[in-house]
Amino acid sequence: MAAPASASRRRGLPGWLRTALSVLLLAAGLAVWVALPWPGVLLLALLLAAWLWSTRGGRLALAATRIGLGSLPQRWGASSVIVVGIAGVVGVLVAMLAMGRGFEATLASTGDDRTAIVLRGGSQAETNSVITREQVPLLATLPGVARDAQGRPLLSAELSQVVNLVSKSEGLDVNAQFRGVGPLAWAVHEKVRIVQGRRFRPGLNEIVVGLGAQNQFRGLEVGDTLQLGKQRWTVVGAFASGDAHESELWTDAETLAAAAAHSIFQSISVRTAGPADYARFKAAVEADLRLKLDVATTREYYRRQAGGLSTLIDVLGKVIGTIMAVGAVFGALNTMYAAVATRAREIATMRAIGFRGLPVVVAIMLETMLLALAGGALGGLVAWLIFNNYSVSTLGSNFSQVVFQFRVSPELLWNGLKWALGIGLVGGLFPALRAAQLPVTAALRET
Repeated sequence: MAAPASASRRRGLPGWLRTALSVLLLAAGLAVWVALPWPGVLLLALLLAAWLWSTRGGRLALAATRIGLGSLPQRWGASSVIVVGIAGVVGVLVAMLAMGRGFEATLASTGDDRTAIVLRGGSQAETNSVITREQVPLLATLPGVARDAQGRPLLSAELSQVVNLVSKSEGLDVNAQFRGVGPLAWAVHEKVRIVQGRRFRPGLNEIVVGLGAQNQFRGLEVGDTLQLGKQRWTVVGAFASGDAHESELWTDAETLAAAAAHSIFQSISVRTAGPADYARFKAAVEADLRLKLDVATTREYYRRQAGGLSTLIDVLGKVIGTIMAVGAVFGALNTMYAAVATRAREIATMRAIGFRGLPVVVAIMLETMLLALAGGALGGLVAWLIFNNYSVSTLGSNFSQVVFQFRVSPELLWNGLKWALGIGLVGGLFPALRAAQLPVTAALRET
């Protein structure tokens, strides 16, 4: 009998290839599991529960799981390695993704579909756009531009400068955006409202600051004076907008242009009455060969600016989470292999009295996944307590410092739990298979 078995092994796949295929299958299964929507997870949970409660093998698996969980206090030190390791993975993953979600949400909430932003043709951002003064009155006469009660076109010619401020947290020089706006900017940017002090007065070196900038940088309290370039400016008010503008400092565009020795603008914000008027305005700009300007809604513009960085943060978070997950899987493997070894006689006794291989495998995996679930819940809770609504600022290529808040959403917490259960599934599989294949007679002789 030995020769045929040996010949069969020689004809089979090499050991290294079988291992590689197993790893690839596990990786593919884990990827499918992480991408599975909640109805799919619910369906799998219902199927597992039905099997556990309605079949003899399932009831044996539940009994074996209760025995294993009952012995956890005797090996809590080793089991805590799984909980803490997976909590670390989930905490870091959720925090990284919450940063990306927060940045994306801040820029996506900036602007709306009724406000147009006009840039030089081919410009991707305000920083590399140039609009001449002669073009501003031409834009004001185009169809689709909304007007106020006095009949004035709701248009704001704007100029943006990068200035150095000192961060409150680290005391380092960082970039901030100093924006000059037109007299009707308050009507064009409807979300912006003064919450402290008053508006700046045109022609004077007065500024108002966003609450986000005020919380992140020094010297921006109402009444403070600060040196920006060669000029001294007085903070006369603070505004809230709930979007990226809260990271900025605002003043009169003509005053800023004179201080910076500029004779041009960089962008024009135009208020329209609705989608139809926006379409009319955009078509009129494109049809006027004198302008050579591009038009987009402010919502579209800021969403486009957010795309690159938020995608980078999202990918980086998943890469870091994957690397940490690999470490957590090895930690779970070592812990569960040690648990199987210390419980060898217990497992062998269960098998001797009628527990077959499948209930034992399911019991070991359920135990590991319950520990993983505890770790995932702990990591998600820590991430939510520490990072949810935590304000930070980031240096973007087009926006200088943008102040935003981490967004730890239920969706991210759910994804973190799925990662935790996936790690538990992979970490418990091989120890469970070893427990099911453990020779009963040899295990009963172990001490």
